Amino acid sequence: MATQTPSSSTNFEDTKKRKRDNSSCSEEDEKIITSSSPSSLMPPWKHDVFLSFYGKDTRNNFMDHLFVDLKRKGILVFSDDETLNRGKCISQELMQAIQESKYAIVIFSTNYTSSKWCLMELAEIVEWEKKTNLTIIPIFYHVDPSDVRNLRGTFAEAFTAHEKDPKVDIKEIDTWRNACRKVSNIAGEHILEDRYESTIIQKISGIIFYNYTMLNILIHDDDRKLVGINSRVEEMMKKLHMESNDVRFLGIHGMGGVGKTTLAEIIYYRASIQFEGSTFISCIREDSRTCGLASLQKQLLSMIMQEEIRIWDHHQGIMVIRTRLQNKKVLIILDDVDSLKQLMALVGNQKWFGPGSRVIITCRDSHLLITHGVNDIYKVELLQTTDALQLFSLSAFKQTHPIENYKEISMDFVNYTQGLPLALKVLGSFLFGRTIDAWKSARDQLEAIPNKEVMDILQISFDGLEESQQKLFLDVACFPQASLQLRDSFKEIYPAIDIEVLVDKSLINKSEYGRLSMYDLLKKMGQEIVRRECPKEPGRRSRLFRVEDVYHMLKNDTVLNNLKYLDLSDSENLIETPNLTEAPNLEKIYLAGCESLCEVHPSIGLLKRLKHLSLNECLTRLLILDKFCLPSSFMSFSGLRKLELRDCKNISIFPSVICSLLSLEILRLYGWSMLEKFPDLSRLECLKELRAYETAITQIPSASLIPKSIRSFNLEGHKRLPCESKDLAMFINDYSLTKQSSYPTYDIGSPVEYEMEEIFEVEALQIQFYDMLEVMIIHGWSFGSRIPEWVQNKSNGSSVRLELDGDLKGMGCAIFIVCDCHQFNSPEGTSISSLFKVLTFVGFKFCLDDGTLEDEFYKFVFPPSMDIYFDKPIVFWAYKRTMRFFECWKSNNLDKQNCIKISITVEILDYDSNQTPVELEVKEWGMHLVCPDDAGLGLGSALDSYGQFYSAWKCGMHDKK
Repeated sequence: MATQTPSSSTNFEDTKKRKRDNSSCSEEDEKIITSSSPSSLMPPWKHDVFLSFYGKDTRNNFMDHLFVDLKRKGILVFSDDETLNRGKCISQELMQAIQESKYAIVIFSTNYTSSKWCLMELAEIVEWEKKTNLTIIPIFYHVDPSDVRNLRGTFAEAFTAHEKDPKVDIKEIDTWRNACRKVSNIAGEHILEDRYESTIIQKISGIIFYNYTMLNILIHDDDRKLVGINSRVEEMMKKLHMESNDVRFLGIHGMGGVGKTTLAEIIYYRASIQFEGSTFISCIREDSRTCGLASLQKQLLSMIMQEEIRIWDHHQGIMVIRTRLQNKKVLIILDDVDSLKQLMALVGNQKWFGPGSRVIITCRDSHLLITHGVNDIYKVELLQTTDALQLFSLSAFKQTHPIENYKEISMDFVNYTQGLPLALKVLGSFLFGRTIDAWKSARDQLEAIPNKEVMDILQISFDGLEESQQKLFLDVACFPQASLQLRDSFKEIYPAIDIEVLVDKSLINKSEYGRLSMYDLLKKMGQEIVRRECPKEPGRRSRLFRVEDVYHMLKNDTVLNNLKYLDLSDSENLIETPNLTEAPNLEKIYLAGCESLCEVHPSIGLLKRLKHLSLNECLTRLLILDKFCLPSSFMSFSGLRKLELRDCKNISIFPSVICSLLSLEILRLYGWSMLEKFPDLSRLECLKELRAYETAITQIPSASLIPKSIRSFNLEGHKRLPCESKDLAMFINDYSLTKQSSYPTYDIGSPVEYEMEEIFEVEALQIQFYDMLEVMIIHGWSFGSRIPEWVQNKSNGSSVRLELDGDLKGMGCAIFIVCDCHQFNSPEGTSISSLFKVLTFVGFKFCLDDGTLEDEFYKFVFPPSMDIYFDKPIVFWAYKRTMRFFECWKSNNLDKQNCIKISITVEILDYDSNQTPVELEVKEWGMHLVCPDDAGLGLGSALDSYGQFYSAWKCGMHDKK
């Protein structure tokens, strides 16, 4: 009867269990395992395997082949044929060999039990299996396992003969008999005439090799410590698809020091037994430069073929690899590859190797793996905090957790490393046995000068970059914030390909929203590279990012000649701009948020190459207004492309001098709360983006004031006025229409504040349109009780009947919605709504009355902390280009109906507090479809001309494309 061999995983788990039973290690401690390279593993036993066999039956065939295969795998085997030292008692040395072995392979053959020595060995093996974690593997060589178990046939005859021998004690015979029964009940290998011995030998030696190796990894006290490796190994094994007979290439990718090599080594130990040949080639990046590709090819072939292979050059090596391995199932692991040339010389493609072969490549560059056509890639991530602390503790304290008084400072080092295994082990080993004061000193020093050993490993990736890529890396590393938004201005400096290269090499991270970030250790490595440019004089470095260095530069006027970017924003104690005489190449200056800044050094006027400038209100007055006269210093900014003016709360007239900046492409105005009139920007023919927030502009600007080059337009304004003022008209520009226009008058926006017992109201307006999104929205809200007369489709309640006839292309849509004010307040009708204490949205949804089609129209945004008192109905209004809702209806309108009935739903949405939306009752609403030539409904020339402008702008955009 054939028996099943024990699986490697079962033996491995049993071995781990026995180890726990005989030690004081906790379950948490067992998660921490140690590893070593394939060449340096040394077992804690004198012998790995003890072979028990009857020589005449198996010595010259099966046993010999098994012995050779085990030795070839580096397994230490005890065999009495060549190991015993003559002159000693054979039984004594055999017993000692059994006690010093990890595995015992018992080969039951026809005449095995006829030998007293074999039975003595067997009894001793069983005895030590009880006392230690000795593992027994039985092999039934051309005998039936049930005959051994039940002592039938030749086995019964052998025991009958022993019983007749007067020199043998009957109790000893019973011990032998029990040993036979016990071992024969262990699952093993049954060798019959129809089974290939070589296959069984590979299986047996493979199980021993794997279990022996993994057990050494588990308990061996080496300097290569791992934490939580099991999940990574299992994930890789899944990607290998070992059951498949195809040839698969896999990549292991990650930043330097993250554990790629160690993971590959564990995979090699675990999987190599299943291949006809295997090789692990490490340090390929370095060795290919020092020894050449031919040397690596020779190493690959010699290890797989188990013989010396001569390679004269790498071209010949390619041919030899292809011819010698194309029919051989092999496992090849290439560690630390950094060029396609290396891959083409060693593992050109899947056709080079026999069915079932696997090639694993560790690499820092994921794009290199993709280029070579790997089947799958596994990215090695940084360790989580818990695992990182354990790994650090193993090096720093030789245990899995920090000792007393070191817990808090240990976390400082763990946080510093961000879970990078290399850094955890290097720093932990450095700190081992040192005093708490030494730990504190080392921690403080790391902030200024990072650990050299760690930095050298990380810098390998940096050194392999092109010059432009290195500049990008250093810019991100020295950026003051945690992440950097990938904006158009940034893309102008660095091409997209450079960004992608850094992402592929795990040097930067890119979010789905276009933000670039970097691991802290890489960030510190980049900053250290900059510091080394001139350790003693910060002003001579290419970048300044530490406050102390910037202060040193400002105090000593040592601005570097190649300085291009200067960000001093939010420097609360900065009084005067620095002397920039020695920085003629400055291109960007950011000074917004400098509350104490009130003086400008004259040298700023010498910056002929300045392209980006960000100022606060004080500097805006000093540099731009200067009593409305053009300062000489500002005349030098004719090449300025981006101007940002913040918090100009007391400036009511837009400085006309800005319109002389003919190269200006981006203009941003924030916090101009007294600016009421939209300026004439038509002269800025290069202007592509305008953002004006928190202004007092409440009238839609004429298209003639906006340059045709504009591609992104955002305008938001509101201003307070006494509520008695009722002559302000929505959609009316005060210089294009008279006050006697027939258009009905409305107050636009009405948050109420109490100041000196007088009620104030607020006009509000917001306009948005974008080139890329093809969106235009004009909207606002006001107090009122009716909808304009010119609106064709309106009704009481939430449903409106609408006629849709003809082509909807290019058509606009104006809507008005009236809601009862009492829905916003408490039952008393006098309290301030708590809904608007946070960022609040009022959302609108349209749907057909039959519920077959639904679309969101828009969300009105109410800023946080905006105290709003509603004492009369509120009217929301908006103008938008043709809605997708109508286009979908028209495409689904199989009956070709021209009339539809639309319902509207209004909800207050509070995203911050995650409250359930509050639905508002719609008292009245109306919708008017505005054709491109619809100019006779009292809309006013401003809206008409704006619509014409938008159409012309859109056509111009397509023409340029």
